[in-house]
Amino acid sequence: MGYGFKIIVEGDYACFTRPEFKVERVSYDVPVPGALEGMLKSVYWKPAIRYVIDRIIVFQPVSFINIRRNEVKEKIVYSAVKSQMKGKDGDPCIYTSESRSQRAAMVLKDVRYGIEFHFELTGLRNEEEPEAEKKHFNIIKRRLEKGQYFRTPCLGCSEFPVRKIMLVDEFDESMIHDSVIARGDVDLGFMSYKVMFQDQGKPLNNDWDHPEFSDRASTVYYRPHMINGVIDVQKYREGLKC
Repeated sequence: MGYGFKIIVEGDYACFTRPEFKVERVSYDVPVPGALEGMLKSVYWKPAIRYVIDRIIVFQPVSFINIRRNEVKEKIVYSAVKSQMKGKDGDPCIYTSESRSQRAAMVLKDVRYGIEFHFELTGLRNEEEPEAEKKHFNIIKRRLEKGQYFRTPCLGCSEFPVRKIMLVDEFDESMIHDSVIARGDVDLGFMSYKVMFQDQGKPLNNDWDHPEFSDRASTVYYRPHMINGVIDVQKYREGLKC
């Protein structure tokens, strides 16, 4: 195991989307590790490291709210972007007034999570750099302490930004809400663990200056339990299923 951290994350809303609902968004009761890895990548990321979530603590009661919001039905066409960059005809824009649709969503509200994680070296790019682990540890620690990020960290969806990230030495589990503890041992069922891309973060053409990545991916699942508000991700990670 590499260098580890403990952080507390707070937000007004969160949505960790269940993949079985195709149109309307419905959140899982608790965060999925893949979404938390994505949040951490917003703080600091390099091809040379990967984040691993070890433990999740749910401090606040699991509470949902139903909202309606506008979403666009299309994605920007990559070929149109390339054409415009080359000075050719092509419109890479999406006009929301033409492709907008209203969707319902059931999302979490008033969330507060404790997240214990570590990072590992991937062996990509600067794997031969001396003291690489120590260098990345110091950068991550400094950025977490100063609240720095290169894009806004979010809780599942970009519409739900993180309100606060705090680096802590230890979690105060006495702060877990009584209603969460009263639920005892909760079988959360099969949940999405993360989306695994086929290329594993390595360019198919082995060219980091002009990388070409694969869009092919599959979702892996696990079946965790939340015991008195604590999810031991490391324990249940052993049972990953495609």
